[in-house]
Amino acid sequence: MSRSYARVSVFKLVFEYLFNEEKDSILLEEILSEDANKAENSYINDVYNGVISHMNELKKAIAKYADGFSLERMYKVDLAILLVAIYEMKYLSSVPKSVSINEAINIAKQYSTEKSSKYINGILSNFVGE
Repeated sequence: MSRSYARVSVFKLVFEYLFNEEKDSILLEEILSEDANKAENSYINDVYNGVISHMNELKKAIAKYADGFSLERMYKVDLAILLVAIYEMKYLSSVPKSVSINEAINIAKQYSTEKSSKYINGILSNFVGE
């Protein structure tokens, strides 16, 4: 499993958490079992649990740059992407901020609307410039 694939897996877990507001240990175990060599299991666990642990703080950071969109109005796919990216930028010094931004944009292009990648890029760029 590549880091990009692991990041998408975390995005999916966080997206699901936004609806249920509880961790899905069954889905987490399924995702972790997909990685034959277990190379990215630590990343998946750490980021998923970290996003959930810091959810309120991360949401406040997103709201600060959301340009008039309340988090309740924000597309949940975009919110999940932003939560993962901002967590990485804030708490994972081993991941360059530019990589977090690029990966978030790529996930948005694959899973979100046509305009979402630009919106996400703007929020993340402003967050980095803070």
